[in-house]
Amino acid sequence: MFSRLSQLGRHLSRPVSNHAHTSASAFAPPLRPSTMASAEERSKRMIHTAGCIIIGDEVLGGKTVDTNSAYMAKFCFNLGMNLKRVEVIGDDEGEIVEAARRMSENYDFIVTSGGIGPTHDDITYQSIAKAFDLELVEHQGALDRMKKLSKPHPSQPNFSYDVPSPALEAKKRMIRLPIDKLRSEEDQVLFVDESLWVPISVVNGNVHILPGVPRLFTSLLEGLKPLLVPRLTDPEGKGVYRLLFSTPMAESAVAGFLTELAAKVEPKGIKVGSYPRWGRQRNSVTLVGRDKEYMESLIPEVEKNVQGIRVESEGDADQSDDPEEK
Repeated sequence: MFSRLSQLGRHLSRPVSNHAHTSASAFAPPLRPSTMASAEERSKRMIHTAGCIIIGDEVLGGKTVDTNSAYMAKFCFNLGMNLKRVEVIGDDEGEIVEAARRMSENYDFIVTSGGIGPTHDDITYQSIAKAFDLELVEHQGALDRMKKLSKPHPSQPNFSYDVPSPALEAKKRMIRLPIDKLRSEEDQVLFVDESLWVPISVVNGNVHILPGVPRLFTSLLEGLKPLLVPRLTDPEGKGVYRLLFSTPMAESAVAGFLTELAAKVEPKGIKVGSYPRWGRQRNSVTLVGRDKEYMESLIPEVEKNVQGIRVESEGDADQSDDPEEK
């Protein structure tokens, strides 16, 4: 198979209590002094690469299905960012610490999904704070927005923000954010959707902590777009192209040609993909790259060797060889 992207899992993380992770987090690599010193630079530099961390035992256990990483992949493609890695990890402090440090070091733009709810097992904020040696700070602006924009749950008719209670403490867990006191707080806590109280916590300049609920995740990610575009080498992804071909040939029948083609176009930064379509008589072949003129020059060669045609979407040519659909 060529360039097969496997997407897993889903959103809402259900982490375990902090004390249960003491030994696990001990295995995370130590934080290098240079990491914190470069947080400001990371927040301003051009964005070429991206990474996504999906956090939650529920994802790994098959209880929930991840859609956020797929949305992130399309978001990055459309903006011309090279999404290099998607990881699904458990609700384990040590794993969150290690993944956040590593991705922050390796990629320009990182998004996490999940684990920022009100219960004891939502540990993403505290784990990422630990990853970069930061304190959790109760953010008054987020609390004010929560009071204004969130509605009391029907099961809590007597809830009050003015009266201490376990429910209030639980809500405040969601606005205690990792803060670097040496940097501007405005750059670390973003409100990108006026209809939502939920903040985006930005840690170490490039790690963006988002909720796992798909509706919130997609809304906040889209809200980040105006802030990202000025830092993109290819704003709006106008230089990224995908050519799609429909072929009646089995993957094994075209594998030899695709292998040769992949080697031929790799120096031009073009990737060749092959994708089976189970239950259909036609499969798909793709070319993805930035050299539009060169890619289009390959169309006759690809069509001939896969005995197919270029299409705009995968189903466009189905009826041409499926008598039952004529």
